[in-house]
Amino acid sequence: MQKRTLGRSGLEVSAIGLGCMGLSHGYGPPIEKAAAIGLIRAAVDQGVTLFDTAEVYGPYTNEEVVGQALAPVRDQVVIATKFGFKIGASAGGTDSRPEHIRAVVEASLKRLKTDRIDLLYQHRVDPAVPIEDVAGTVKALIDAGKVRHFGLSEAGAQTIRRAHAVQPVTALQSEYSLWWREPETSVLPTLEELGIGFVPFSPLGRGFLTGAIDSHTTFAAGDIRNVVPRFTAKNRRDNVDLVDELGHIAAGKGVTRAQIALAWLLAQRPWIVPIPGTTKPHRLQENLGAASLTLTAGELAAIESALRQIRIAGERYPEQMQKQIDR
Repeated sequence: MQKRTLGRSGLEVSAIGLGCMGLSHGYGPPIEKAAAIGLIRAAVDQGVTLFDTAEVYGPYTNEEVVGQALAPVRDQVVIATKFGFKIGASAGGTDSRPEHIRAVVEASLKRLKTDRIDLLYQHRVDPAVPIEDVAGTVKALIDAGKVRHFGLSEAGAQTIRRAHAVQPVTALQSEYSLWWREPETSVLPTLEELGIGFVPFSPLGRGFLTGAIDSHTTFAAGDIRNVVPRFTAKNRRDNVDLVDELGHIAAGKGVTRAQIALAWLLAQRPWIVPIPGTTKPHRLQENLGAASLTLTAGELAAIESALRQIRIAGERYPEQMQKQIDR
């Protein structure tokens, strides 16, 4: 597996990581714990060193699975987790108060069976807490040896700058893919200027870019795609042009749509590390195969030209979740 460094931080990880959320959260019922552990360990065997989780996934259970799976190889991997949401009886909304951050870190360390968190993200920007206070709290945790690197998720350019001035930001995690390219406007240039890595989540468009989903696909109860506007039957029909175009390109190279989508992301910047998720071992192997796939300048230009002709239909989040995105 090829390696990449997240910006100028010195944090080296596999060129493709594993997003672990879907093992226990967001896409229907969780898979059996033994199967989840087996998949994570299969990823380790295939060279993956970056594993992404969060306390809210489950909640809590995803961190426990990741911690148990990676305990035997703890010093060989990078574990990323997140704070920033209210969980429990009063669940809903963000909470990045310094005392809450410290409490979350202590709890996450226990669930992850480790003495340090390699990459700690603020899951969503909290409008009630100045980002300088958040960065200062994480800085103190880094000084205490409980955290190694600071990250932000779904943060806008100005927030990134303000946080970075207090505690250098190692990575930003936000959605970025062939069907969501908003980060290119102001976020990517900011990351490049400041030397911050980028970790795209949902790099396969929550499965849509693989071609496995069409307008007739039904999703399990609890699957986030049931409420995402982009996944209404009409919008799935309207967005099929992008999937068809990916199919033509993939067929020409003898690879899959997923591999083209991931290779395209890897080609955008050398400090981009996508974290596709899956519950299936054969999909894991397919996704990781994209790390050795090179798209030529001509192929990238052809993809760019095709994308200019395609209009993507539907918002990527329901209205309430859209409000949590920092602009």
